Amino acid sequence: MSQSKALMLGILAYLIWGLSPIYFKSIASLPASEIIFHRIIWSAFFCAIFILFYKQPQWWKPLFNNPKYLIVLFCTGLMLSANWLLYVWAINNHYMLEASLGYYINPLFSVLLGTIVLKEHMRKMQWFAVGLALIGVLIQIVLIGELPWISLLLALSFASYGIIRKVVPINVLPGMVVETWILVPVALLWLWYNPASMTLTDIFWSSHLIWLCILAGPLTLVPLILFNLAAKHLPYSTIGFLQYTSPTLVFLLAIFYFHESFSLEKLVTFGFIWLALCVFSLDTYLMRRGGKFIAR
Repeated sequence: MSQSKALMLGILAYLIWGLSPIYFKSIASLPASEIIFHRIIWSAFFCAIFILFYKQPQWWKPLFNNPKYLIVLFCTGLMLSANWLLYVWAINNHYMLEASLGYYINPLFSVLLGTIVLKEHMRKMQWFAVGLALIGVLIQIVLIGELPWISLLLALSFASYGIIRKVVPINVLPGMVVETWILVPVALLWLWYNPASMTLTDIFWSSHLIWLCILAGPLTLVPLILFNLAAKHLPYSTIGFLQYTSPTLVFLLAIFYFHESFSLEKLVTFGFIWLALCVFSLDTYLMRRGGKFIAR
């Protein structure tokens, strides 16, 4: 695959992720917990279909040879579901700006966790970027009087998920198959203890909502597959820049389409985060061009 085609696939993946709030707003009449229930069920269903066309027919062997991976993937599945739940709740309760901020912070959290967990070395510019992000968070605490807990939890949960999946030698699609199918009993158990949920009503199954909920499956898996196809053929620095597409689209949707309030205090916080990401991106670019020029 050429780099130009890979770039288009990467852009398409991030466009789908960035525009997903429009989809979640369309099913906002459902509680966030029920949306996640359907996301697990239909993701598992479509995972089972996609895995039939997977090029490695014995993808399950590493899992049977190392049963501990099943426990790890169960934990990462719970972590991913918690991230989904918080994200959907934030979108449907008018906290899109906080969700956007969380995914802007995510790359910085990933680098920081890599230092703590994987003992990776952080360069001086990376430390400076993390410091700028911390100042932005502190400014929001001082000026607005509240901790941006939605942003921080979204960033922490997804960065933690990424770190764990990084050290587990299971490919993305097989990992997603296990993560979703292992959570299906949990989702069904939730439904068992919530017999009054909208999902069990005749009105739901005869409305357009069921088709929108089914769409949650491919909406979850397709951008993930596109991203991984693109990542195989693009430089890491290009992927690094592309990852800002999604939170930028969420940010623009929040301001100009859903008209969330954007105060001066939030602007200052975002300003420091954007500055931190500029420093972080510059460091990545210089490192890829010639690591010896980066101060260590």
